[in-house]
Amino acid sequence: METATPVQRRVVRPRADALRNRERIVAAAREMFVEFGPEVPFDEIARRAGVGNATVYRNFADRDALAREVVCSVTDRTSEWVEAALAEGGDAFEALSGFVHFAADERIGALCPMLCESFDQNHPDLVAARDRITVLVEQLMGRAREAGQLRPDVEFGDLMVAVSQLTRPLPGTACQGIDRFVHRHLQLFLDGMRAPARSELPGVAATVEDMRRP
Repeated sequence: METATPVQRRVVRPRADALRNRERIVAAAREMFVEFGPEVPFDEIARRAGVGNATVYRNFADRDALAREVVCSVTDRTSEWVEAALAEGGDAFEALSGFVHFAADERIGALCPMLCESFDQNHPDLVAARDRITVLVEQLMGRAREAGQLRPDVEFGDLMVAVSQLTRPLPGTACQGIDRFVHRHLQLFLDGMRAPARSELPGVAATVEDMRRP
């Protein structure tokens, strides 16, 4: 009895134009979430991306799926930047400062409000992206701490809370207007993180667990 030859399953890969459309949708959604918040209508996102509404819904079944993709794409790009900085070596505190300014340009602070109670924070894609960036940033901080450049009483949560707050547009202000001050204020914060510490910090350090606690 002859054994049947296994049938090779044909893997259908997205066309190049379909991938470009998806990338345009995610880029447009990122811009509009920053400008107007997560409730911006899909048809406005489609118009900004230069595609039809059907193309948006074909790629993303609902708002959560699109928002999750935006957050994951921003987080992944930032992780890739940190990986490159770690591989390059060099001045540890300069690498940490570079991450903070890169994260600001990626609008992490403006996107943080999207991670609200209605957002599935335990989705595998989001958890994987979050765990990856956490490990990498802690490595950056560890290098700076070992080099004696980072004050020892600062933890991951302290850094991320500050980055989120200092890059988030103030209520009633235009996102474009706040851009003039973001990097200036971040640099002031970074100077305060340098060792030796000039003051004793009140309270306790914010940990990774604190960041993930609802």
